[in-house]
Amino acid sequence: MNQAALHRLISSSLKEKNPELLFEKRFATNLTLIKDLFFSVYDKKIHRKHFEKLLALLPKLFNQRPETLRTQDVERIESGDWFQSEQMVGMQLYVDLFNKDLKGVLEKIPYFNDLGINFLHLMPIMTRPSGENDGGYAVNSYHEIDKGYGTKKDLLKLSGKLREKSMYLMLDFVVNHTSDEFPWAKKAKQGNKKYQKYYHIYDNRTIPDEFEKSLPEVFPEKAPGNFTYNPEMEKWVMTVFNEYQWDLNYSSPEVFLEMLENLCKMVNLGVDIVRFDALAFLWKKLGTISQNLPEAHNLVSLFKMCLQVVAPGTLFLAEAIVAPHEIIKYLGQGATEGNECEVAYNASLMALLWNSIATKKTGLLYKSMANIPEKPEYCTWVNYIRCHDDIGLGLDDRFIAELGWNPQGHRKFLLDYYCQNLDWSPAKGVLFMYNPKTGDGRISGSAASLLGLEKALEKNDARQIETSVNKINMLHAIILSFGGMPIIYAGDEIATLNDYSFLKDKTKKDDNRWINRSKHDWKTVERLNNKKLPQSKVYHTLKKLISIRKKTKELADGNNLELHHAGNEHVLVFERTGVDKQGVLVVCNFDETSQVINGSWVAKLGYLKNSVFYDLITAKKSEVNSGFIELKPYQILWLKKL
Repeated sequence: MNQAALHRLISSSLKEKNPELLFEKRFATNLTLIKDLFFSVYDKKIHRKHFEKLLALLPKLFNQRPETLRTQDVERIESGDWFQSEQMVGMQLYVDLFNKDLKGVLEKIPYFNDLGINFLHLMPIMTRPSGENDGGYAVNSYHEIDKGYGTKKDLLKLSGKLREKSMYLMLDFVVNHTSDEFPWAKKAKQGNKKYQKYYHIYDNRTIPDEFEKSLPEVFPEKAPGNFTYNPEMEKWVMTVFNEYQWDLNYSSPEVFLEMLENLCKMVNLGVDIVRFDALAFLWKKLGTISQNLPEAHNLVSLFKMCLQVVAPGTLFLAEAIVAPHEIIKYLGQGATEGNECEVAYNASLMALLWNSIATKKTGLLYKSMANIPEKPEYCTWVNYIRCHDDIGLGLDDRFIAELGWNPQGHRKFLLDYYCQNLDWSPAKGVLFMYNPKTGDGRISGSAASLLGLEKALEKNDARQIETSVNKINMLHAIILSFGGMPIIYAGDEIATLNDYSFLKDKTKKDDNRWINRSKHDWKTVERLNNKKLPQSKVYHTLKKLISIRKKTKELADGNNLELHHAGNEHVLVFERTGVDKQGVLVVCNFDETSQVINGSWVAKLGYLKNSVFYDLITAKKSEVNSGFIELKPYQILWLKKL
């Protein structure tokens, strides 16, 4: 059973909502599952004392939880599905690039309120190495703020203000690795055997070479291989991502216990959602790719069940950009269904939307989305079109082949389309981490540049500018209505273009993902009242769409999405069903020319009455001509029953 639902039943049965009493109840109801998970990873005969340490640690961690957050936990338990609400609309941002520091983010709360944003994902703000640090994902601490962003007091002030405004905060917990400057790594370098066991450290290349036979390379161009020689220890360290990011060795229960403490210290800063970074990599096993292993799932669930006892108002987001049949597992299966992560990235939808933009067809999108297993009732997706990272082509070869396309050739086409290898393509992106051995590659670039706005502005082509703006708005309208929490990447709401300044920074020039990590353009924001600017057209359309979303109960996530086929390969149609035979029918045209769909089946679904349909976006009734509904290029409709 989903433990959160069980806790809600227990809480509702108690007249007195005493946080201490509820902690004891949660502890008792989670204990068996915590025990089973712990000993599924750690040998019972060897590690019984470590389990006893865990049982003693949980009350200590609860006692460290601030009173305000304990009260909020009780409220969250009883509200249950707050994160599945149609009210949730997020933004992901780099603090320093957005507005200097944490104080600067606090100053911009009116900007978020104006747009309709009530959920912020702040990219890493904890201490990190001064040189290369993978954008902060090489951490020196899990709860100390890097001075470039401010202080812990600044973060507490921001999180407190967000709570006051009914807004939510997400921070990253870099669970797979630390920097090589982390206190544990420093002690390991000094020869401390205890802390050398906290990482995967080997005296020679024998075991590393065995690992390399099956381990893929995450960054084959920039950081080939998975091990780095450390001259201070004269040993080899597992560094799956970069040589300065040391992978933690979770086969040691001491690592789990200390990381649980670090997690609780972080969430006590006022974090509502924890983005569990690189969680697919947690468990390493010879002869495997060491990703998505059962032990990794059990560890994530163990973290979750412990945190649910200590801080149940906090959610987990699975940062696992993997195939649909793998990502669904991070929402829990079997005994852990709904007891692992409550939220996961809908990376498949993201990749499929970019595929449909390039091909102008929706066949692969339909085929793929229809085969994603249904998620647990207590979980939801994060839907997005861009983030700080590259765009990976996580498409299923089987479905590509069923459409009559060669999978390898199709991936090459997508890379060529978005990375400036086709003269006719409007996209202006760059190729990231191309692997000539496999032909795999990823795509960097801002949403606006990938959707043609940069080239259109260079040519001063009014028609292409309008087309690009329509593409940007259509994709955002899809993620706002698809089912889950939509997150907008900061800058996309004002159609920010590629930023090439990273090429002049020696710490960034070798990582072209910085092309889509630009400073927020507040000068453009000041000119948003000029409705003729393409940036203004994007901003005000998104603002309108967000407002409509928040007034439309059917857009809350209740596993209420149904795909419909319109009989037109350029058109995507899906329905968000509601109670009392209500609903919203979403219709979008992925082609650069007008398309039509037959109105008869729209009428059968109940969205056409007396040849008239009502669009929530335009707030207008329209009449069908000759039985067909016409869609302009890249137009989207949100139809409501009359």
